[in-house]
Amino acid sequence: MKKRVLTLMVSVLMAVSIAGCGKQISNDNITITQYEDLEIPEVDKWEVTPEQIEQVVQTKLYATAKRETITDRPAKNGDIVNIDFTGTIDGVEFEGGKAQGSELELGSGTFIGATKDYKGFEEQIVGHSTGEEFDITVQFPDVYPNNPDMQNKVAVFHVKLNEIIVQTVPELTDEWVKENTNDAKTVKEFKKSIEKDQEKELRIREEKELRGAVLNAFTEKITVKELPKAQVEEQIKNINDYYTAMAEAYNMSFDDFCSQFMGMTKKDYDKQVKEAAELAVKRKLGCELLAKEKNLVTDKLYKEKLKELIESTGYQDEKTLMEQLGEDKVKYAITEEIVGDYLGKSCIQVESKGPQEK
Repeated sequence: MKKRVLTLMVSVLMAVSIAGCGKQISNDNITITQYEDLEIPEVDKWEVTPEQIEQVVQTKLYATAKRETITDRPAKNGDIVNIDFTGTIDGVEFEGGKAQGSELELGSGTFIGATKDYKGFEEQIVGHSTGEEFDITVQFPDVYPNNPDMQNKVAVFHVKLNEIIVQTVPELTDEWVKENTNDAKTVKEFKKSIEKDQEKELRIREEKELRGAVLNAFTEKITVKELPKAQVEEQIKNINDYYTAMAEAYNMSFDDFCSQFMGMTKKDYDKQVKEAAELAVKRKLGCELLAKEKNLVTDKLYKEKLKELIESTGYQDEKTLMEQLGEDKVKYAITEEIVGDYLGKSCIQVESKGPQEK
């Protein structure tokens, strides 16, 4: 009997303890029901691999490659060719099928590849010489996400070969390292420096993933009383402006853009935009409220984060950053990051369960 009483008392104490942790913060718009011990999916830990280091090495070597124009032979695989081309289907030019001064490495598989009935774009340039103009016929693949309307269609490209270029990539040596880097003198030091930089980037990536996950979990713990209408409308406008610009870039009507690129009707799009805008405002209000209540955004921390933001975005100084992005957006971006870091300190990472686990 005593054991049962003890068990009951422990259960009651645990319930009281848990209830005590459920601190709430509220204002006229929202209530934050929980901000400590938020559960999030476990964030993956990444390690730098030799393959990643080698990829960076090759990128840097290619950046210092020497280019030589070839005039005494036809183009072959491995060459870089400078070409003008115009594509047609049934004699009619199509969008995205025309370019001038385009550079292409033959054999890279960048352009349309071979099908059962037609050779690939690049292999049909092989054997032609500088100054030649010729037609090649290709077939778009069965699956072509860039433009589904072009799938499986046969196109004729009129090509002018302007220049054939051979690119010579230097070998990685201590001499190359001394001439092309600032902080290394040997190949070993150079690769170690790359590893250090990659490690830093991975840690930043992990921090961003953690921050994103915990902010999502935090937003779910916010109940809404009333969202400021003006803020929601501003978010809707920002989203619409972004996708309208994308549609214009593709020279498409907005309805066609929604249908072909987003896979939804304009009505569905409007509904999702409204939901996304409300969610964004909900998160913003939550971050601002928590930051205020906990005095998270100190002058010192704000200046540190502002400096990091200027460096990461590539702006010259604070004035330029504020002019380009807007002071309110900059301040909120910093506030959200600080709140995310604060929430991350107490969050609980839970191992993701497989599809068969309960």
